[in-house]
Amino acid sequence: MIKNFGVKSLVLVIAFSFLAGCSLVEKQVKPIPTFSAKQYSSDMYSSKVDNFLIIFDASSSMDEEYYGISKFKIAQELVLRLNETVPELGQVAGVRSFGHDPGVSKKHTQLFYGMKKYNSDNLKDNFGKISRPGGTSPLYKALGAAGTDLKEFSGETAVIIISDGLDLPGDPLASAKVLKAAYGSSICFYPILIGDAPENVVAWAKELAKIGECGFDSTAGELLTSAGMAAFVEKVFVAKQPAPVVEPAPVVKAAPVVIAEKDSDNDGVYDKSDQCPGTPEGASVNTVGCWSFSNTALFDFDKSDIKSAAYPMLNEAVTILEKNPSLSVTLQGHTDNVGSSEYNMGLSLDRANAIKDYFVGKGIAADRLATKGFGFTKPVSLNDSESGRSLNRRVEIHR
Repeated sequence: MIKNFGVKSLVLVIAFSFLAGCSLVEKQVKPIPTFSAKQYSSDMYSSKVDNFLIIFDASSSMDEEYYGISKFKIAQELVLRLNETVPELGQVAGVRSFGHDPGVSKKHTQLFYGMKKYNSDNLKDNFGKISRPGGTSPLYKALGAAGTDLKEFSGETAVIIISDGLDLPGDPLASAKVLKAAYGSSICFYPILIGDAPENVVAWAKELAKIGECGFDSTAGELLTSAGMAAFVEKVFVAKQPAPVVEPAPVVKAAPVVIAEKDSDNDGVYDKSDQCPGTPEGASVNTVGCWSFSNTALFDFDKSDIKSAAYPMLNEAVTILEKNPSLSVTLQGHTDNVGSSEYNMGLSLDRANAIKDYFVGKGIAADRLATKGFGFTKPVSLNDSESGRSLNRRVEIHR
């Protein structure tokens, strides 16, 4: 089934200042992108996991502000967006938290939902009971209790830990190793850090993911976007099914009328969700059907030189342009938000022109290639981490 959720957004307007030489410069941070959950139909996707458990940090450190909003509210929004995106495919799910304001729970860790057959509405309602943070951060107790939560269930299990990673007593890594020893290759850990984590916390998250031998670490900034959350769900939760084999209808009976969802340009995105119809055949598209390079960063910071890692996907674009000699495109350059608006406008145009020069060098006529710079006005990821900024240093192709 496909969940029917509307567009939901969390808009944060953040202002901050910093010292540059002897001057105080005010800098505006762009709002968090609006969110639209990608839909995964059960006839096209199957579940990679049989069970998943969200372990949520509700300790007092989560009440601290991060760019004008508490880390607790950012973490809540992350869980809600994850819940909107994961399809209901018969998985068993649960939400366990640790910490707690005494007015919410007097327990150091508590299972607020599950373990039961996943229903997104029920998970949302029960998750809402975790209304405010407080107390210490006994993640090690939550991981220990997870062993009891999961003991009656078999199959592949994803444990998603959402936390700022601060002030953790005990030894959470040792508790994770106990879980791994109990469930072996069937369990994977996916820590998601909230806020600007120090280096030792980032290293801790990577070590936690490594214990599972099959998970990875992420940041909230990477996953709050529509595309970032869709990419996470596709890596952890769902697998695309092969196209079903359609049996021929019996000769003596009329074939039933099947109203199928249309994909007119055969780019893998149904027409109702395709924001860029008419994509050239063979072009790589993003989740909304627009011709886009992959997330491989094209440019280093403050550079317009094309990185060698980008050549294969650029050559694919050249091939498509060669096959469609009447097609003209606009190359749109973008930057991260470090530096002034005026400087980044120029840098983004330089990047677009660098791609144009590459295409011209490969034999594409210059009059088919327009260029435009947008600076940092159209981010696809938050600029609060290096990984987020690298995704914004890009060039896109538009018809």
